[in-house]
Amino acid sequence: MTIPSVVLEGASKSSRITFVDISGAGSVGLRPPGRRRCFRSVPAVKHWWVALAACVLCLFASAPRLDAQTAVAPQGGAAVVGTVGAGADAAGQEPAQAQAAGEKKKQSPWLLTPLVSSSPKMGTSVGALGAYLHYFDPESQVSMFGAMYQYSTTNSMFGGVFARTSFRADHHRLEGFAGFGYVENEYADYAGTGKTLLTNDDIRMAAGRYLYRFKGNWFVGTQAVFANYEVTGPTEQDAQILAFLGITGFNSGGVGLAVMHDSRDNQDMPEKGWYANAFNIANSRFLGAEEDYDIYRVDSRWFWGHGNGHVLAVRQNNQFTVGAPTSAEATILLRGYKLAQYLGKYMSSIEVEERVRFSRRWGATLFAGAGWLYGGSSGLVDSDGTYPSYGGGIHFVLKPEDHMLLNLEYAYGNSDNQGIYLTFGYSW
Repeated sequence: MTIPSVVLEGASKSSRITFVDISGAGSVGLRPPGRRRCFRSVPAVKHWWVALAACVLCLFASAPRLDAQTAVAPQGGAAVVGTVGAGADAAGQEPAQAQAAGEKKKQSPWLLTPLVSSSPKMGTSVGALGAYLHYFDPESQVSMFGAMYQYSTTNSMFGGVFARTSFRADHHRLEGFAGFGYVENEYADYAGTGKTLLTNDDIRMAAGRYLYRFKGNWFVGTQAVFANYEVTGPTEQDAQILAFLGITGFNSGGVGLAVMHDSRDNQDMPEKGWYANAFNIANSRFLGAEEDYDIYRVDSRWFWGHGNGHVLAVRQNNQFTVGAPTSAEATILLRGYKLAQYLGKYMSSIEVEERVRFSRRWGATLFAGAGWLYGGSSGLVDSDGTYPSYGGGIHFVLKPEDHMLLNLEYAYGNSDNQGIYLTFGYSW
């Protein structure tokens, strides 16, 4: 499950903050190129310079306001966000006491940041994310409770509430998301049919996951995903094309098991370690799904620190579906592509990303990768093929001690697929 910038990867895919990785509701999307099939995203291409200007302005507007802030995990365990240098020595006090008093006075656990993006799925969108940060104990990761909302130039919207918690010395992790989305799409050549197609996507969903650290860096747990996804055509011709292709939307309700390894030194800005997550979602009519079908995911990530704070990162991601309806099949999960534009029974991808550090606050990313759809499809259109992606961006660290950053990136694929994203956190 991916929770804001906000997404549940494979369930509802949008702009992103990657907290959880549950993908069981299928390939419904709030974000993908394929066999020389032309897809033109008018909002993302025509207004790219407007989105870029807005993203840069938001990034630099956030920097002065947040540049004085830092976060402190106190001995008692409560998460606090303080101000660097706070607390001048008071008369008659020891320097350590004065510093502690100053930090206590300046503490703030709140985070507020703008969200601006231009993506093939939603066009150019603006919004905001607010969250409360808390440490349940000194050995646990920072926990976050928040909400977000985005509205786009295509009259699309996406919003929700989320939580990511770590407690009992990081032996327990509990995460959840509940949200909604409405997206108006325009396809110049939908899935190679040669037809211009308009669709309206409407989704309501909730997901959660619990993990228990049973040995070293190994976790085991369970998750559940419930979603109601509807796709309709605004005109009779659009509705006929969707019916012909078998794209009708679906209801999903499923549970599954998860095994995870996480030796990263931090979930949000890792500099070393590796992460692997394998899980399934078994959708059942008993739980509200329209059909019985299964989704399996295997997601692996490696991080190597080098030089003066630079990080080389690699991700290998897979999704396999068994008996899934067309709308719930796997889709390409790479930056720059519209989700659910291309569907297949199986998806695999690999990405390489260099995260360059300029200073304590500023850095950049350069990335390249490719995805593959294979195994055919239950629908009439076969999207099997190779889908490359590459790009770069800059980021600003909002709260260094909590490893919270604002990330501005541009991504490009083939067939003129492209996107500009200002998101909270790295893509993965």
